[in-house]
Amino acid sequence: MAEEFVKSVEDGVHLAKRIYFGKDRAVAPPKPMTAMAKASLSYLPESPMLYAVIGDPAIVDNPDIPSYQPHVHGRCDPPALIPLQMNGISLEADCYLDTAFITVTGSWRVHCVMGSRSCDCRIAVPMGEQGSILGVEVELPRKSYSTKIVTLDDESETEKVAKIEDGCFLKPHIFTLSIPQVDGGTNISVTIRWSQKLLYCNGQLTLDVPFSFPDFVTPAGKKISKKEKIQLNVNSGPGIEVICKSTSHPLKERQRQAGKLGFFYESDVLNWSRANFVFSYAVSSSHTCGNVLLQSPPPLDSDQREMFCFSLFPGDQQCRKVFKKEVIFVVDISGSMKGKPIEDTKQALFTALSKLNSQDLFNIIAFNNEKYLFSSSLELATKKAIENATQWIGTNFIAGGGTNILNPLTQAMEMFSYTQQHIPMIFLVTDGAVEDERHICDVLKSHLMQKQMICPRLYAFGIGLFCNHYFLRMLAMMSRGHYNAAYDVDSIEVRVEQLFSRASSVILANIAFENLDGLEEFEVFPTPVPDLSSKGPLVLSGRYRGVFPDTLKAKGVLADLSNFSLDLKAIQTKDIPLDKVLARQQIELLTAQAWLTENKDLEQKIAQTSIQNGVISEYTRMILIETDKGKVITESTTNTKRKVSTAPTKIEEPKLQKKTLLQNLGAGFGNYSATNENISPGTTETKPETAEILAKAASNCCGKTCEICCCMCCIRTCSKMNDQCAIVLTQFLGSLACLGCFACCELCCSVNDG
Repeated sequence: MAEEFVKSVEDGVHLAKRIYFGKDRAVAPPKPMTAMAKASLSYLPESPMLYAVIGDPAIVDNPDIPSYQPHVHGRCDPPALIPLQMNGISLEADCYLDTAFITVTGSWRVHCVMGSRSCDCRIAVPMGEQGSILGVEVELPRKSYSTKIVTLDDESETEKVAKIEDGCFLKPHIFTLSIPQVDGGTNISVTIRWSQKLLYCNGQLTLDVPFSFPDFVTPAGKKISKKEKIQLNVNSGPGIEVICKSTSHPLKERQRQAGKLGFFYESDVLNWSRANFVFSYAVSSSHTCGNVLLQSPPPLDSDQREMFCFSLFPGDQQCRKVFKKEVIFVVDISGSMKGKPIEDTKQALFTALSKLNSQDLFNIIAFNNEKYLFSSSLELATKKAIENATQWIGTNFIAGGGTNILNPLTQAMEMFSYTQQHIPMIFLVTDGAVEDERHICDVLKSHLMQKQMICPRLYAFGIGLFCNHYFLRMLAMMSRGHYNAAYDVDSIEVRVEQLFSRASSVILANIAFENLDGLEEFEVFPTPVPDLSSKGPLVLSGRYRGVFPDTLKAKGVLADLSNFSLDLKAIQTKDIPLDKVLARQQIELLTAQAWLTENKDLEQKIAQTSIQNGVISEYTRMILIETDKGKVITESTTNTKRKVSTAPTKIEEPKLQKKTLLQNLGAGFGNYSATNENISPGTTETKPETAEILAKAASNCCGKTCEICCCMCCIRTCSKMNDQCAIVLTQFLGSLACLGCFACCELCCSVNDG
């Protein structure tokens, strides 16, 4: 879909050359790009964009200045996408803890379609790190559109189901939505909301928002006002100092308080922003710190227990000691990993092996139907051992066969020495789903119940949409590990390296809480508490009943096996919406539990949380609501007794609504049939249409005839032939054509059921 989208935008940019902007050079279309500029240009959106969907190229024209160009015959298949010109843009970002909420409001004009014609308009929303779409609102002169999350039971209220391209993820971080039949020359106001994670490095959090607009969305003409606005608010909670480090745009400070920063930028510009909005700030000192925030639930929350949020920041100490590791890489080499998935996985493993310390122990298990061991026991990560492992990977990582996760995972857990000097880790990489996943969770749980001081940590990594990401998340959650995924095969190498970097940088393990005896009820997500890594903060959430202690004591084990404890003061807060900040994390963790336990009550709870916070889940769907604003009717009333006419009153007609069900936007629970058939991640099976089948069969008939004799040979032969021979040859070729088309007739009968 991404490749088709890029080709459609490229066609749209070429098609936009039909638009006439007048004789004034100030409003002339942009000059053709050089070859170097074309090579560096990406037609995938790097900022919120709107496109006119053009199936009939004849409707492309300036709605204000018709150009009377020659008629264009034919249609665009697939439809071309012409980027719409943007009249204004504003960005508002609110950063809380490790999450940012982004609201972008912009105005676009359908500048490329005749005023008497209309077209669909497609919205494309690229989001930042782990972006999650929250909502889209569109305002037109006579209609408005908005998205809404509903339960699966409410699907029956929708009037139709949208096509796949009308509302989907073009890529894991790019959400698209189509608005039907917008008239040429119309101004479109769009508000887009999403959430994304902040990046963390060396004690600094970084917000990176896609905000790079291409030149062809700048309106033609110098007289058109172009206003750009950015508003940023940072709130890390009381007790944590916030220090601004760097910014990509000229922000002006408007607020500075304990734990809070506020900035603003507004300007009339000649050209729109050509760089992402990037803002970095420090949230901690050189030592580990954190806070505990308490808050009452909203009145309409289905769960009326009190809320709490626990955050722990590792600090920026470069010399912080990390745990020694016993790490076993368990890697899927089934047939579906063939090509880019297995090649990128190999490169990521090479990088991971090179980062092992000399005191670490490691091993590699590749698996499909069988398992293949690099060594019968754990090897010390010497230079020679790593070289041997690199060669072994190059020789044995050949994609083929099926998928069997249980056997290699069980063997990996039995290979650990369980010494107190090392933290045992399994690094699982797979792109498939297997039918014994719940049994695998039970096997892992039995191993974790053994009384080791430090139990095995499982770091799970999923590739594509055919694997069960909630199964992998559950494996990580049960073992105090972490989970990551590459829904897009282009991001495998980067994501695998991120997960291994987090796994190899653990500074605090076996985290637990004290002073909770006075609570009647206490629930924390996730359970058990994951390890703290120097590569990112640890943010937990939960619910409780009773009186929360004034000071929460967090304890754990450091890399030198000494005990660690930290007293954190519990603070009531109202200016951080904890329910929205923590909603996505809770939904994902609860969904993994609901999948494992098959608990229907838990599924309903997830659906309610999804609807309350506008976050997509596996048990809800997003719909598009079209509202017809109706006409305003003016009526005048007369008082019959005094014969005095009163001022006319305006009465609005009732607003009509239409609901369209968008495609399922969740990741799903894996695809067993795709795994069994070894379908590579990122591919989709499409069944050809009947017309395409018949056309292909007919072309094959002609093609087979042409392979026997070329057209020029036939012409030369027929020119030297008498009338009797020509008649005989014609009859002979006619009979061959009938025999050749027998396959077409047979296929036609099969398609139409005889």
